[in-house]
Amino acid sequence: QVQLVESGGGEVQAGGSLRLSCAASGRTVIRYTMGWFRQAPGKEREFVAQITWNEGSTYYAEPVKGRFTISRDLGKTTVYLQMNSLKPEDTALYYCTARAGGFVWGQGTQVTVSS
Repeated sequence: QVQLVESGGGEVQAGGSLRLSCAASGRTVIRYTMGWFRQAPGKEREFVAQITWNEGSTYYAEPVKGRFTISRDLGKTTVYLQMNSLKPEDTALYYCTARAGGFVWGQGTQVTVSS
């Protein structure tokens, strides 16, 4: 069973940066595609970015392209989301996910961007 623990959220002013971490555990974790979703108050949960363990192939949602970077550390089985040039509309609860058919979700970490 894969388990995910996020960290690194917080409050930052617009234009600032944050880095989220997601520590993944479980024997089969490297078979999963890792990703990040977010959910802002009153809005539906939306996809942010994803990465594969072996190839490191990445994919981003349009609103974050060029500002966010997803990466992984195979040795630590940890996935990161570096968020630069943050905007107030990036304010949301950010969830780490592991996908292999269905999804495994972390508990979420709050990111608040003030103007």
